[in-house]
Amino acid sequence: MEKKLQLIGVNKFYKLSNKETFHALYDINVDFEKGELVSIVGESGSGKSTLMNLIGGLDSDFSGQIIADGEHLENLADKELDKYRKNKVGFVFQSFNLIPHLSILDNVTLALTLSNVSEKDKVERATKMLKLVGLESQIKKSPNQLSGGQKQRVAIARALINDPEIIIADEPTGALDSDTSMQILDILKDIADRGKLVIMVTHSEKIASISSRVVEISDGKIINDHKNPDYKKKKIKKEETFEKPKQEIITDNKSKKKRNFKDRQNLSLVSAIRLSLHNMWASRMKNFLMAFGVAIGIGSLILMLCFSSGITDFINDTMKSYSDPTIVTVSLKSKDAVEGDMGNMFSSFSFNQYEKEDIVELKNKMNKFLELENMDYRVTDDKITYGMQLMTLDMQGALPGSNLIYINDGHQDDMYGKELFMQEIKNEETGEIKKVNPLEEYKKNGWIEYEKVYCLYTTPPYYSDTNIIAGEMSTDKGGIMLTQGIKNMFPDIDLEQIIGKEVTVTLNLPTSVTHGAPVQIKIKDKITGIMDTSLMSGWMVCYINYDYLGTILNGSEFNDGVMKASDFYKPTHLYIKTDSEETTAKINKWLETQDRYSGSIEDQFANMFENMTSVIGPSLIVISCISLIVSAMMILVVLYMSVSERTKEIGVLKSIGARRKDIRRIFTSESFLIGLLSGIFGIVFNLILTLIIMLVLTNTIGMCPITYRWWYFFLAVGISIIISMLAGLYPANKASKLDPVESLRRE
Repeated sequence: MEKKLQLIGVNKFYKLSNKETFHALYDINVDFEKGELVSIVGESGSGKSTLMNLIGGLDSDFSGQIIADGEHLENLADKELDKYRKNKVGFVFQSFNLIPHLSILDNVTLALTLSNVSEKDKVERATKMLKLVGLESQIKKSPNQLSGGQKQRVAIARALINDPEIIIADEPTGALDSDTSMQILDILKDIADRGKLVIMVTHSEKIASISSRVVEISDGKIINDHKNPDYKKKKIKKEETFEKPKQEIITDNKSKKKRNFKDRQNLSLVSAIRLSLHNMWASRMKNFLMAFGVAIGIGSLILMLCFSSGITDFINDTMKSYSDPTIVTVSLKSKDAVEGDMGNMFSSFSFNQYEKEDIVELKNKMNKFLELENMDYRVTDDKITYGMQLMTLDMQGALPGSNLIYINDGHQDDMYGKELFMQEIKNEETGEIKKVNPLEEYKKNGWIEYEKVYCLYTTPPYYSDTNIIAGEMSTDKGGIMLTQGIKNMFPDIDLEQIIGKEVTVTLNLPTSVTHGAPVQIKIKDKITGIMDTSLMSGWMVCYINYDYLGTILNGSEFNDGVMKASDFYKPTHLYIKTDSEETTAKINKWLETQDRYSGSIEDQFANMFENMTSVIGPSLIVISCISLIVSAMMILVVLYMSVSERTKEIGVLKSIGARRKDIRRIFTSESFLIGLLSGIFGIVFNLILTLIIMLVLTNTIGMCPITYRWWYFFLAVGISIIISMLAGLYPANKASKLDPVESLRRE
């Protein structure tokens, strides 16, 4: 007979905790032939299970030689041992070791799944094996729906599925009653009679009596080895022998040769994902709760991103709606302004700073910068228009029977403070002169104190009829426009009511203190329009045409011997028309780096808010990421516990040839699926949460600064998958390194 298995001088030692060793097997010399039904008998602790683990390739730590089908197991690397268990050995266990969340069919095809066999071939071969053991009608059931004998038949079918040469049955009838035990033994005998080597580990004399050969072991030594003279081998017809699986054609370019059933590939990613889906469905409530926990963090992250982009978009859209993205506003900073001062922000400076040479210097600097940036655009005189900003002192007659008066913060030493209103009154009878504050008198006559900044601007070129909410634009022929700030004082006013009303605006033209009090020039004209002007809309601001203001100043009679009114008609702002938004953005960024120049109020406010959002946005995102870290830890803990719960399953997988890489791939696939599921849940959670927030904000503050970017969802799913897979690395690695012998012993 052909020798399928030989053991020559095999010794096995176990390391004990006290650094001593235990000699489990002593110089085992034995060989087995094809078609034998061998019983290895002995008491508990005699070494029979240890011997089976060595023969099956589950334990490779031994001395001596084990030669299976001409292959020396002692020389095989871990990957080769995996292949040996997959292709040449089939295990049948006392406790069946079926995976409970897989169907009968999936349990049997598991070894083929590890070999990446096509679904059609798997089902076809598994059906034949189940038919062989009489369970073809139970194919769709789960293990908990079968009796003990049926479970063991499934285990036998699983052991046969890869067409192994050696079947190792460890106490195959230990958990079965007598009648069922005999049925299982008949199946094993039939398998041996069909030409397989079947080795059974047992302590039952009854089982040994029906074997073709009995090997008795005691204290790690073979003490008896004899054949059963009463064993009758069944005559197997040719058609009853095991059918050799058909060959498959390799399609890769490197090796265009035929290979048989035992030369299949390893576990594919698709097969790993399918197994993982089965595993996850078995613990679906746990996985659902875990995925939902991660989803909260993912949904919050998307929301923070949307808030950040929404606020930025709101600011940008607001700025663009009140300005022209192809116009750059340039102002000279005040010499007295302190960095970060509001005066610096609003470009409040002395008018006589801005001389012609300043404009020439600005153009030269700006063009030099544009040249260094390789921009084709250049600033020329025809692209520049001018504007001014003045402080107003008071405005009268804006409303029928009402007057407005600007008062500052009340500091007596402030040149615009209440001291400015003190007037000298001479008593004609006594000749006595005294100072009085006319504010009290103003109040008696229906005047209204207005304690906010009150300015006059010339109309910027980027304002148009679209900014008018009532009336029309002023022109160089006359007219004064007000902002919506008027409604802060008169909430119930009809803005159309004051269009065409005459108003007197008193300008305060700042001269040197040594030349006395600020000069006042009165402009008396009609209100032509009410404007919506972005950030300035809530303030009480007057707008007037630049050329019209020049006509007024040039026609004023003021002249103190040093300056005349026309001397104040110098621009405080330059408006530069660019060729594109890109050029505008470049120049505005350049202005931010300059000590002497600043951009428009809108740009400065936009930059301020962008700086705020650049801090607030990432801060919110960091806070939401904390929940993702917690989620990652949760995934790690759950998967780590899953390894402990599925230790025996891992042992079964290794017994049928699963490589370390296969085990890692299964657990990593589960991590991937949890991450994917969490990402999808996170998107759904975010959409629901965002809808609620949008409804609340829209109904309370009238707006909702939330903007979605299509890539946020891909980013969220990507982050979810990454943190899940990172969290699953350690459990997957731990599972792959589990010792198969110890794993199979785990109850």
